[in-house]
Amino acid sequence: MDLSVQVCGVTLKNPVIPASGTFGFGREFDELYDISVLGGVATKGLTLEPRAGNPTPRIAERQGVILNAVGLQNPGVEHFIEQDLAWLKGKTRVIANVAGKTLDEYERICARLDGLVDFIELNISCPNVKCGGMAFGIRPDDVKEVTHVAKGALKKTPLIVKLSPNCENIARNGAAAEEGGADALSLINTLTGMAIDVERRGFLLANRTGGVSGAGVRPVAVRMVYEVYHAVSVPIFGMGGITSAEDAVEFLMAGASAVQVGTHNFTDPFACPKIIDGLSRWCASHGVSRVSELVGAVS
Repeated sequence: MDLSVQVCGVTLKNPVIPASGTFGFGREFDELYDISVLGGVATKGLTLEPRAGNPTPRIAERQGVILNAVGLQNPGVEHFIEQDLAWLKGKTRVIANVAGKTLDEYERICARLDGLVDFIELNISCPNVKCGGMAFGIRPDDVKEVTHVAKGALKKTPLIVKLSPNCENIARNGAAAEEGGADALSLINTLTGMAIDVERRGFLLANRTGGVSGAGVRPVAVRMVYEVYHAVSVPIFGMGGITSAEDAVEFLMAGASAVQVGTHNFTDPFACPKIIDGLSRWCASHGVSRVSELVGAVS
Protein backbone atom coordinates (compact mmCIF):
# COMPACT_ATOMS: atom_id res chain seq x y z
CA MET A 1 0.00 0.00 0.00
CA ASP A 2 1.50 3.33 -1.10
CA LEU A 3 0.28 6.19 1.07
CA SER A 4 2.93 8.64 -0.16
CA VAL A 5 1.90 11.78 -2.02
CA GLN A 6 3.80 14.40 -3.99
CA VAL A 7 2.91 18.05 -3.43
CA CYS A 8 4.87 20.78 -5.22
CA GLY A 9 7.72 18.33 -5.78
CA VAL A 10 7.90 17.47 -2.07
CA THR A 11 7.25 13.85 -1.08
CA LEU A 12 5.09 13.27 1.99
CA LYS A 13 5.14 9.73 3.40
CA ASN A 14 1.36 9.96 3.79
CA PRO A 15 -1.26 12.69 3.29
CA VAL A 16 -2.12 13.23 6.99
CA ILE A 17 -0.85 16.42 8.66
CA PRO A 18 -1.86 18.06 11.95
CA ALA A 19 -3.31 21.49 11.25
CA SER A 20 -1.82 24.74 12.48
CA GLY A 21 -2.86 25.83 15.94
CA THR A 22 -3.80 22.34 17.12
CA PHE A 23 -0.38 20.70 17.48
CA GLY A 24 2.01 23.35 18.75
CA PHE A 25 5.43 22.53 17.31
CA GLY A 26 4.94 18.80 17.90
CA ARG A 27 6.97 18.25 21.07
CA GLU A 28 4.05 17.51 23.39
CA PHE A 29 2.55 14.98 20.99
CA ASP A 30 5.93 13.34 20.44
CA GLU A 31 5.83 12.35 24.11
CA LEU A 32 2.77 10.21 23.25
CA TYR A 33 3.88 8.78 19.89
CA ASP A 34 6.72 9.22 17.42
CA ILE A 35 5.48 12.05 15.20
CA SER A 36 7.77 10.87 12.39
CA VAL A 37 4.79 8.71 11.34
CA LEU A 38 3.06 11.89 10.11
CA GLY A 39 3.12 13.23 6.59
CA GLY A 40 4.18 16.56 8.05
CA VAL A 41 3.34 19.11 10.72
CA ALA A 42 1.76 22.53 10.17
CA THR A 43 3.25 24.67 12.92
CA LYS A 44 1.47 26.99 15.28
CA GLY A 45 0.92 30.32 13.54
CA LEU A 46 4.13 32.36 13.57
CA THR A 47 4.56 36.13 13.57
CA LEU A 48 7.68 38.28 13.36
CA GLU A 49 7.50 39.18 17.04
CA PRO A 50 6.17 37.12 19.98
CA ARG A 51 2.45 37.49 20.66
CA ALA A 52 0.62 36.93 23.94
CA GLY A 53 -2.73 36.34 22.24
CA ASN A 54 -6.21 37.46 23.25
CA PRO A 55 -7.67 37.77 26.75
CA THR A 56 -9.28 34.68 28.29
CA PRO A 57 -11.66 32.94 28.05
CA ARG A 58 -10.72 32.19 24.46
CA ILE A 59 -12.04 28.65 23.92
CA ALA A 60 -15.72 27.66 23.98
CA GLU A 61 -17.39 24.34 23.16
CA ARG A 62 -20.63 23.72 21.33
CA GLN A 63 -22.13 20.51 19.96
CA GLY A 64 -19.89 19.23 17.17
CA VAL A 65 -17.65 22.32 17.15
CA ILE A 66 -15.38 24.53 19.21
CA LEU A 67 -14.87 28.27 18.99
CA ASN A 68 -11.43 29.75 19.53
CA ALA A 69 -10.14 33.28 19.83
CA VAL A 70 -6.58 32.45 20.87
CA GLY A 71 -5.20 35.35 18.86
CA LEU A 72 -2.08 33.74 17.38
CA GLN A 73 -0.23 33.36 20.68
CA ASN A 74 3.29 32.31 19.68
CA PRO A 75 6.94 32.84 20.66
CA GLY A 76 7.88 34.55 17.38
CA VAL A 77 9.69 33.29 14.30
CA GLU A 78 13.23 33.67 15.70
CA HIS A 79 12.43 31.55 18.75
CA PHE A 80 10.95 28.89 16.46
CA ILE A 81 14.07 28.85 14.28
CA GLU A 82 16.42 28.67 17.24
CA GLN A 83 14.53 26.28 19.51
CA ASP A 84 12.18 24.09 17.47
CA LEU A 85 12.99 23.97 13.76
CA ALA A 86 15.97 21.58 13.75
CA TRP A 87 14.20 19.14 16.05
CA LEU A 88 11.01 19.18 13.99
CA LYS A 89 12.88 18.81 10.66
CA GLY A 90 14.51 15.70 12.11
CA LYS A 91 11.06 14.20 12.52
CA THR A 92 8.95 15.06 9.48
CA ARG A 93 8.11 17.64 6.83
CA VAL A 94 7.65 21.16 8.20
CA ILE A 95 4.88 23.50 7.07
CA ALA A 96 5.50 26.89 8.71
CA ASN A 97 2.21 28.72 9.14
CA VAL A 98 2.86 32.49 9.10
CA ALA A 99 0.78 35.61 9.68
CA GLY A 100 1.13 39.37 9.55
CA LYS A 101 -0.88 42.57 9.84
CA THR A 102 0.78 44.28 6.87
CA LEU A 103 2.20 43.28 3.51
CA ASP A 104 5.66 44.16 4.80
CA GLU A 105 5.29 41.74 7.72
CA TYR A 106 4.27 38.92 5.38
CA GLU A 107 7.21 39.66 3.10
CA ARG A 108 9.72 39.76 5.95
CA ILE A 109 8.64 36.55 7.67
CA CYS A 110 8.55 34.64 4.39
CA ALA A 111 12.05 35.85 3.51
CA ARG A 112 13.29 34.80 6.95
CA LEU A 113 11.97 31.23 6.57
CA ASP A 114 12.82 30.73 2.90
CA GLY A 115 14.85 27.56 2.42
CA LEU A 116 14.55 26.56 6.07
CA VAL A 117 11.20 24.71 5.91
CA ASP A 118 9.45 22.44 3.41
CA PHE A 119 6.44 24.73 2.88
CA ILE A 120 5.25 28.12 4.05
CA GLU A 121 1.51 28.35 4.72
CA LEU A 122 0.16 31.90 4.50
CA ASN A 123 -2.58 32.65 7.02
CA ILE A 124 -4.54 35.45 5.35
CA SER A 125 -7.38 35.55 7.87
CA CYS A 126 -5.51 38.07 10.06
CA PRO A 127 -6.59 41.74 10.36
CA ASN A 128 -5.28 43.78 7.45
CA VAL A 129 -4.08 47.19 8.67
CA LYS A 130 -4.22 48.60 5.15
CA CYS A 131 -7.92 47.76 4.84
CA GLY A 132 -8.94 49.05 8.26
CA GLY A 133 -9.10 45.70 10.01
CA MET A 134 -10.51 43.63 7.15
CA ALA A 135 -8.71 40.31 6.69
CA PHE A 136 -6.49 39.87 3.62
CA GLY A 137 -8.47 36.74 2.75
CA ILE A 138 -11.88 38.31 2.08
CA ARG A 139 -11.53 40.06 -1.30
CA PRO A 140 -9.86 38.50 -4.37
CA ASP A 141 -7.72 41.57 -5.06
CA ASP A 142 -6.27 41.48 -1.53
CA VAL A 143 -5.71 37.71 -1.74
CA LYS A 144 -3.79 38.15 -4.97
CA GLU A 145 -1.74 41.06 -3.62
CA VAL A 146 -0.62 39.44 -0.36
CA THR A 147 0.17 36.22 -2.21
CA HIS A 148 2.25 38.10 -4.79
CA VAL A 149 4.22 39.88 -2.07
CA ALA A 150 4.87 36.68 -0.11
CA LYS A 151 5.84 34.72 -3.22
CA GLY A 152 8.25 37.46 -4.22
CA ALA A 153 10.15 36.92 -0.98
CA LEU A 154 10.62 33.20 -1.63
CA LYS A 155 13.32 31.62 -3.77
CA LYS A 156 13.33 28.02 -2.49
CA THR A 157 10.22 27.21 -0.46
CA PRO A 158 6.80 26.43 -1.97
CA LEU A 159 4.01 28.78 -0.87
CA ILE A 160 0.65 27.49 0.39
CA VAL A 161 -2.11 30.07 0.76
CA LYS A 162 -4.65 29.20 3.46
CA LEU A 163 -8.09 30.36 2.33
CA SER A 164 -10.72 31.82 4.62
CA PRO A 165 -14.30 30.57 4.22
CA ASN A 166 -15.54 33.99 5.38
CA CYS A 167 -15.75 35.44 1.89
CA GLU A 168 -18.15 35.90 -1.00
CA ASN A 169 -16.73 33.22 -3.28
CA ILE A 170 -13.92 30.91 -2.14
CA ALA A 171 -13.32 29.52 -5.63
CA ARG A 172 -12.68 33.04 -6.89
CA ASN A 173 -10.29 33.67 -3.99
CA GLY A 174 -8.49 30.41 -4.74
CA ALA A 175 -8.04 31.49 -8.35
CA ALA A 176 -6.78 34.89 -7.15
CA ALA A 177 -4.18 33.20 -4.95
CA GLU A 178 -3.04 31.08 -7.90
CA GLU A 179 -2.76 34.22 -10.04
CA GLY A 180 -0.68 35.79 -7.27
CA GLY A 181 1.81 32.92 -7.43
CA ALA A 182 0.59 30.38 -4.88
CA ASP A 183 2.12 26.93 -5.37
CA ALA A 184 -0.69 25.26 -3.38
CA LEU A 185 -3.78 26.13 -1.35
CA SER A 186 -5.13 24.96 2.00
CA LEU A 187 -8.75 25.23 3.12
CA ILE A 188 -10.77 25.83 5.04
CA ASN A 189 -9.66 28.10 7.83
CA THR A 190 -12.20 28.59 10.62
CA LEU A 191 -15.66 30.07 10.13
CA THR A 192 -16.53 33.11 12.23
CA GLY A 193 -18.99 32.37 15.03
CA MET A 194 -20.30 33.45 18.41
CA ALA A 195 -21.54 31.73 21.57
CA ILE A 196 -23.62 33.25 24.38
CA ASP A 197 -24.09 32.07 27.96
CA VAL A 198 -27.86 32.39 28.37
CA GLU A 199 -27.72 32.14 32.17
CA ARG A 200 -25.39 35.08 32.73
CA ARG A 201 -26.39 36.84 29.48
CA GLY A 202 -22.78 37.22 28.44
CA PHE A 203 -20.41 36.09 25.71
CA LEU A 204 -18.51 32.84 26.23
CA LEU A 205 -15.42 34.33 24.58
CA ALA A 206 -13.73 37.48 25.82
CA ASN A 207 -13.28 38.42 22.15
CA ARG A 208 -17.06 37.91 21.57
CA THR A 209 -16.47 36.15 18.23
CA GLY A 210 -14.12 33.30 17.40
CA GLY A 211 -13.18 30.77 14.77
CA VAL A 212 -15.50 27.77 14.51
CA SER A 213 -13.93 24.36 13.81
CA GLY A 214 -14.69 20.70 14.41
CA ALA A 215 -16.78 17.93 12.90
CA GLY A 216 -19.80 20.18 12.42
CA VAL A 217 -18.08 22.26 9.71
CA ARG A 218 -17.04 19.29 7.55
CA PRO A 219 -19.84 19.44 4.91
CA VAL A 220 -19.08 23.12 4.33
CA ALA A 221 -15.35 22.39 4.03
CA VAL A 222 -15.83 19.49 1.62
CA ARG A 223 -18.04 21.64 -0.61
CA MET A 224 -15.46 24.43 -0.66
CA VAL A 225 -12.57 22.08 -1.43
CA TYR A 226 -14.60 20.65 -4.34
CA GLU A 227 -15.36 24.13 -5.70
CA VAL A 228 -11.76 25.33 -5.44
CA TYR A 229 -10.40 22.11 -6.97
CA HIS A 230 -12.43 22.83 -10.10
CA ALA A 231 -11.27 26.46 -10.22
CA VAL A 232 -7.47 26.04 -9.90
CA SER A 233 -4.66 23.82 -11.15
CA VAL A 234 -2.48 23.88 -8.00
CA PRO A 235 -2.68 21.16 -5.30
CA ILE A 236 -4.93 21.52 -2.26
CA PHE A 237 -4.54 20.63 1.41
CA GLY A 238 -8.08 19.97 2.64
CA MET A 239 -9.24 20.44 6.21
CA GLY A 240 -12.31 21.07 8.31
CA GLY A 241 -13.80 18.58 10.76
CA ILE A 242 -11.80 15.47 9.87
CA THR A 243 -12.20 12.80 12.57
CA SER A 244 -11.69 9.51 10.69
CA ALA A 245 -10.04 7.88 7.71
CA GLU A 246 -13.37 8.00 5.88
CA ASP A 247 -13.49 11.76 6.41
CA ALA A 248 -9.98 12.04 4.96
CA VAL A 249 -11.03 9.98 1.93
CA GLU A 250 -13.99 12.32 1.43
CA PHE A 251 -11.66 15.31 1.19
CA LEU A 252 -9.30 13.48 -1.15
CA MET A 253 -12.18 12.55 -3.45
CA ALA A 254 -13.35 16.17 -3.40
CA GLY A 255 -9.95 17.23 -4.74
CA ALA A 256 -7.47 17.50 -1.88
CA SER A 257 -4.00 16.02 -2.41
CA ALA A 258 -3.41 15.88 1.37
CA VAL A 259 -5.41 16.63 4.49
CA GLN A 260 -4.89 18.49 7.75
CA VAL A 261 -6.47 17.31 11.00
CA GLY A 262 -7.21 20.02 13.52
CA THR A 263 -9.76 20.06 16.33
CA HIS A 264 -9.88 16.26 16.64
CA ASN A 265 -6.34 16.37 18.03
CA PHE A 266 -7.88 17.91 21.16
CA THR A 267 -10.51 15.18 21.42
CA ASP A 268 -8.04 12.36 20.78
CA PRO A 269 -4.29 13.09 20.85
CA PHE A 270 -3.74 9.91 18.81
CA ALA A 271 -6.11 11.12 16.07
CA CYS A 272 -3.53 11.45 13.30
CA PRO A 273 -1.82 8.03 13.61
CA LYS A 274 -5.27 6.42 13.88
CA ILE A 275 -6.37 8.15 10.68
CA ILE A 276 -3.17 7.06 8.90
CA ASP A 277 -3.73 3.44 9.93
CA GLY A 278 -7.40 3.66 8.98
CA LEU A 279 -6.54 5.14 5.60
CA SER A 280 -4.24 2.21 4.87
CA ARG A 281 -6.99 -0.25 5.82
CA TRP A 282 -9.60 1.60 3.77
CA CYS A 283 -7.42 1.58 0.66
CA ALA A 284 -6.64 -2.14 1.09
CA SER A 285 -10.31 -3.04 1.50
CA HIS A 286 -11.32 -0.98 -1.55
CA GLY A 287 -8.60 -2.17 -3.93
CA VAL A 288 -6.73 1.15 -3.96
CA SER A 289 -2.99 0.59 -4.40
CA ARG A 290 -1.96 4.27 -4.27
CA VAL A 291 -3.77 6.82 -2.13
CA SER A 292 -3.07 9.49 -4.75
CA GLU A 293 -5.57 7.69 -7.02
CA LEU A 294 -8.35 9.08 -4.83
CA VAL A 295 -7.64 12.76 -5.53
CA GLY A 296 -10.67 14.25 -7.29
CA ALA A 297 -12.20 10.79 -7.73
CA VAL A 298 -15.81 11.77 -6.93
CA SER A 299 -17.94 11.42 -10.05
